[in-house]
Amino acid sequence: MAWIFLIIAGFGEIGFVIFMKLSEGFTRHKYTLLSVVSGMFSFYFLSKALLTIPIGTGYSIWTGIGAAGSVIVGMLFFKESKNWLRIVFISMIILSVVGLKVIS
Repeated sequence: MAWIFLIIAGFGEIGFVIFMKLSEGFTRHKYTLLSVVSGMFSFYFLSKALLTIPIGTGYSIWTGIGAAGSVIVGMLFFKESKNWLRIVFISMIILSVVGLKVIS
């Protein structure tokens, strides 16, 4: 169950970053509220996951999901660069997250 909590926390982190961007510097109140709620949601599930998963592994996977997911969402929905090197390095993050899960 801890791994499911960690994945949920990672997606909450992606939501936090997306809503932060949409809040335009916290000037759009709806997105500001969604950013805060998403961040709280993410931290709650991270804390639940870290009851079982080692902190180094859990934190690394949480940030990896958040980083890779945010870049992917940025490329798909915010017209950010789809440079092939960017995709290679994001793939490396994803492979690292999978590797940490496999060895844990």
